[in-house]
Amino acid sequence: MRRLVPLYSPSAADMQVKGQSGAANKMDVNQTKQEHLLALKVMRLTKPTLFTNMPVTCEDRDLPGDLFIRLMKDDPSTVKGAETLILGEMLTLPQNFGNIFLGETFSSYISVHNDSNQVVKDILVKADLQTSSQRLNLSASNSAVSELKPECCIDDVIHHEVKEIGTHILVCAVSYTTQTGEKLYFRKFFKFQVLKPLDVKTKFYNAESDLSSVTDEVFLEAQIQNITTSPMFMEKVSLEPSMMYNVTELNNVFSDNDSESTFGKMSYLQPLDTRQYLYCLKPKPEFAEKAGVIKGVTVIGKLDIVWKTNLGERGRLQTSQLQRMAPGYGDVRLSLELIPDTVNLEEPFDITCKITNCSERTMDLVLEMCNTRSIHWCGVSGRQLGKLSPSASLSIPLKLLSSVQGLQSISGLRLTDTFLKRTYEYDDIAQVCVVCPYTSPES
Repeated sequence: MRRLVPLYSPSAADMQVKGQSGAANKMDVNQTKQEHLLALKVMRLTKPTLFTNMPVTCEDRDLPGDLFIRLMKDDPSTVKGAETLILGEMLTLPQNFGNIFLGETFSSYISVHNDSNQVVKDILVKADLQTSSQRLNLSASNSAVSELKPECCIDDVIHHEVKEIGTHILVCAVSYTTQTGEKLYFRKFFKFQVLKPLDVKTKFYNAESDLSSVTDEVFLEAQIQNITTSPMFMEKVSLEPSMMYNVTELNNVFSDNDSESTFGKMSYLQPLDTRQYLYCLKPKPEFAEKAGVIKGVTVIGKLDIVWKTNLGERGRLQTSQLQRMAPGYGDVRLSLELIPDTVNLEEPFDITCKITNCSERTMDLVLEMCNTRSIHWCGVSGRQLGKLSPSASLSIPLKLLSSVQGLQSISGLRLTDTFLKRTYEYDDIAQVCVVCPYTSPES
């Protein structure tokens, strides 16, 4: 069910029309400099709203007794058996132009009526929408109607998904030919404002290394606030990743082979309420192996938001491409591919390091191992690793032991590029729990 709301209604104070003379006036379609044989009417198509009651009740011992209850039962707008509910069984037709929000579909009914007693020929009706950046043709047909008899009309319905905020001007132009062969033309301008329905803010969080070959995880938090005056049903909020990333949605709770949204089954967003959505992005393997690809500013993807208001009116917004600054690793990146969680005190254990050349030049690397207070490296320090070409990687197994119990940090690795005589230091690479195998848990 839809209601025709005149765009020229006096109650729509923000709607103005400019005639051919250029002077602004109220939207009276009959006020033109020249008397035309045709009349143009433009109306917005909108859905009705639920009728609301204002129930008045009292206790039986009060003076009115059951008078208020009987009156509400006789009121045709109340729900039978639940007369004290604010919402009734009837619908309210809109009395003004209302608000248009970004992402909604603007629908309008255009009617050209022959008010004269003459037959008019070659009638062409054209509807354009002028925004701050472009002019769009919304007419369903660009062909002219051969003739229009007296008291007959030409009707058209236009639809447009609003993708820009700010001032929009609907330009309706009519051209026709009279019986005497005179060609006439007039047009009307209908101005309205498009408002922003949602306030979207994003934050990026770089994940700590998970000791795997892919250590470039990034978490995206999207804060979405309803800045309209009515509640919204959030039908979908998803992240469409770019070609470099895979995305995992973290807004569901999984249990017994079933998933449920963290916001419940009915995902309503009240006016001025804010909701946080979380997503985890990982570079695809083919990009993660190329260290130089994910350096600098990278495109993450874009948010796709779909909601419904009132009686199912749908809106959709897509953000622009989200970008973040990828963490820098310098010329050489060192990560751990394999490390145990718990080791025994003063017993050697093995780790596997991965060295990646993130620069654009070939390096000749030498590995040095420096002991710390608690960590002691086993093997020969100053080992020649050879040449490493740009974006290439090298895995190296190492052996070490700890002389101190507790949570110990692995440090003391040094890489030297013999070409530039430059040394790269790597401390606090990872942590390992050191326990004494001779101590019983009871002691």
